[in-house]
Amino acid sequence: MSKFTEKEVIGLSGAGLGLDELVRQGARQVIQQAIEAELAELMERFANVKTMHGQRAVVRNGYLPEREVLTAAGPIPVKVPKVRDRSGSGVKFNSSIVPPYVRKSPRVSAALPWLYLKGISTGDMSEALSVLLGEDAKGLSANVVSRLKAQWTEEHVAWSKRDLSKSRYVYWWVDGIHTGLRSENSDGQCLLVIIGVRPDGSKERVAIGDGYRETKASWLELLLELKARGLQAGPLLAVGDGAMGFWAALEEVFPATRGQRCWFHKMGNVLNALPKSQQGRAKADMQAIWMAATRAEAHAAFDRFVSIYAAKYPKAAETLKKDRDSLLAFYDFPAEHWQHLRTTNAIESTFATVRHRTTRTRNCVSRPTFLGLAFKLIEEAEKTWRRINGPEKIKLLLEGIAFKDGEPVQDDRPVQQKRAA
Repeated sequence: MSKFTEKEVIGLSGAGLGLDELVRQGARQVIQQAIEAELAELMERFANVKTMHGQRAVVRNGYLPEREVLTAAGPIPVKVPKVRDRSGSGVKFNSSIVPPYVRKSPRVSAALPWLYLKGISTGDMSEALSVLLGEDAKGLSANVVSRLKAQWTEEHVAWSKRDLSKSRYVYWWVDGIHTGLRSENSDGQCLLVIIGVRPDGSKERVAIGDGYRETKASWLELLLELKARGLQAGPLLAVGDGAMGFWAALEEVFPATRGQRCWFHKMGNVLNALPKSQQGRAKADMQAIWMAATRAEAHAAFDRFVSIYAAKYPKAAETLKKDRDSLLAFYDFPAEHWQHLRTTNAIESTFATVRHRTTRTRNCVSRPTFLGLAFKLIEEAEKTWRRINGPEKIKLLLEGIAFKDGEPVQDDRPVQQKRAA
């Protein structure tokens, strides 16, 4: 797991996820779902109340006009449902979390991730919603909280069973996300996340599972499940941390996929083996490797690093040396894609604030709830993801054209030889 801060994660690629925007987009869905859960509780309470003709007395009756609710994320449009009481007893629906007036609270850029992965996990949904809605949100009942969690779990289960027979991925980013939350079975539970790039250059969620300490067995189960649901082949390149059991599992399930080690993770590991007095220089020396224009220049910078640090800091030099080839795999892919391929930033930026803000909670989280909360977080983040740079170059990759130092390699063989190959 990466130890970098959100600022550092965003800094390497220059294109970090805007969590403020994520909050604005996600808050509306969260609030609307909470309102619908409140309504469902009311409808269930009056389910057995009938009219003289045997019909349900309390039924849904459309929505009130859409209104804006002032939240920490800014004004959020919401639609409050209406009910009709055919018995004439005056039953009405009033949402406890959307009062007529909501106080303005300070901007909290991480409100939505905290809501999902801390507020709900501790069972104190009302406290979490108060970040968005103010003190009046604390009237949300435990039944509504349970309905919301159950709904998100069901959505994750349905999504995890989708057909993948027509799916194709060019790249994957993979990571094990340790949120600090405890599961009912283990303190070592972590999220196993895969984000992929499709042939059109867009990004999408591929898998959201869980496992024990990122072991090979956990990743193997997840990859075999993807294959069982129709995924014909793995990506051309997968990007991830070198410490994961993912690589051994990938070799068994999709052996044709190449591996690219994440430079963020690697730099963190190397710097941890150096005294602070040397870390600034070492960081610049490593940057000279992955910023080199060609593989040859990168190897030269690599050798310089080893020659400078090997004698005095052999552990740091060896940590870098052992993954030389996989750290430079990106040179065999389009230069426009390099900034996306050198790190797992697509995952890191989504979870950076969650990692920073979540702490070990007193209450354990069930496995379905754990996955449902993560699913909702990534679902909202996906709405802000942009296509990778140079998406037109993907077509060349899929046609089997080789790249060297980021540029397509011209094949000068005669046509007959090309066909034979």
